Amino acid sequence: MCEMKKDVILRVRDLVVKFNLRGQVLTAIRGISMDLHKGENLAVVGESGSGKSVFCKTFMGLLDNNGWVDSGSIEYGGQDLAAFQKEREWIHIRGKKIAMVFQDPMTSLNPLKPVGKQIQEAFTLHNKVGAAEAKKRTLELLADVGIPEPERRYKQYPHEFSGGMRQRVVIAIAMACVPEILICDEPTTALDVTIQAQILELLKALQRKYGLTIIYITHDLGVVANVADRIAVMYAGDIVEIGTCDEVFYDSRHPYTWALLSSLPQLGVKGEELYSIQGTPPNLFHEIHGDAFAPRNPRALKVDFVARPPYFEVSPTHKARTWLLDPRSPGVEPPEHIKNIRNIRNLKKEDAVNEQITR
Repeated sequence: MCEMKKDVILRVRDLVVKFNLRGQVLTAIRGISMDLHKGENLAVVGESGSGKSVFCKTFMGLLDNNGWVDSGSIEYGGQDLAAFQKEREWIHIRGKKIAMVFQDPMTSLNPLKPVGKQIQEAFTLHNKVGAAEAKKRTLELLADVGIPEPERRYKQYPHEFSGGMRQRVVIAIAMACVPEILICDEPTTALDVTIQAQILELLKALQRKYGLTIIYITHDLGVVANVADRIAVMYAGDIVEIGTCDEVFYDSRHPYTWALLSSLPQLGVKGEELYSIQGTPPNLFHEIHGDAFAPRNPRALKVDFVARPPYFEVSPTHKARTWLLDPRSPGVEPPEHIKNIRNIRNLKKEDAVNEQITR
C-alpha cells in the first residue's frame, strides 16, 4: 500500500457546480469534499458524464460560460479559488501553479505554429525573459519529455509528430512553468498500449524531477493501476468512494466501484460475454433522491431509493458513500469478479510470506 502524504496542497469543501442549458439548470457537481495531498498521484475515475473533467476544471477556472460554482470552496495557496470572478484573478494560478494536459493533443495544438513556439509562448506568458532564454528553456522541456533532436523538432509543426509525440508536446506546454499541480485529462486516450505505458512512465519521471502533484482523469481503472496512490470514484457528480489504490482495487465497498472493476477486460473469461453496467446515469437536470446509482444497482436496498447515504469510514484512508456499510444493513456479497480480485490479492500475500520464510 502506498504511504499517504499528510500535507494538503488543495482542499475542496461542499463544492456545487451548475450549468444553464436551454433554460434549465443542471447540477454537474453535487457537494464534493476532498483533500489533495502534496506529491501524490490521485486518479479520478468514472464513466463519461460523471463530472470528472468539470470537477477538475474548477481548479483552473475553465468552466464554460454557462457554468458556475454555486457554493462551496476550493482552498489553494491561502486563497479560495471558488470565489474568483474575473479572468485576471486566475493569471497567477492557471498554467503557473495549476496546469492541465488536455485530452486530445491534436485539437490542443495550433496547426499553424511550430511546436517550439507554442511551448515557448506558455513559458514567456508567466516569465519576463528574453527570447534566447525562453528558447533555451523550451529545448530543455523538449528533452525532458523525451523528444529527440530538440533543435530540429522545435521548428516542426504538429502534423509532423506522431500521436505519442504530440502528447509529449502538450505535456511540455503544461510543464513550461513547472506547476505545483498537473491535471492530466485522459492522457493516454487513443494511444496504443505501448505508447500509453511510455506516457505514464514519462509523467512519473517528471513528478520525481519536479516534485509534482498529479491528478489523472480517466474512465479506465486499468490505466492508473500502477501509477495512482489514491483513487476517487465519481458517479453523477459525486465522489462515491475514495481510498488508496490497494483499497479501491482489492477492498472496494461501493456497488458502482464493483461495477467499474467488473467491467475491466482483464477480468473477462474466455467464451463469456464481458460484463457491462446496465442502464444509464441519472438525469442531472432533476434532483436526485437517495443513492444515484440505485436504479442501476441489482443489490440496491430500499433505503437507497429514499435517502442519500453519508460517507462510512472503512479505514482512516478509505471511505464510501453506501448504505451497505451501515451497521444495520443486511450483508450483501460482492459480485464474483470482485471476490476473484480479492482472492488474487490474498494469493499474492501468501506467496510473499512463503518467499520470506524460505529465504
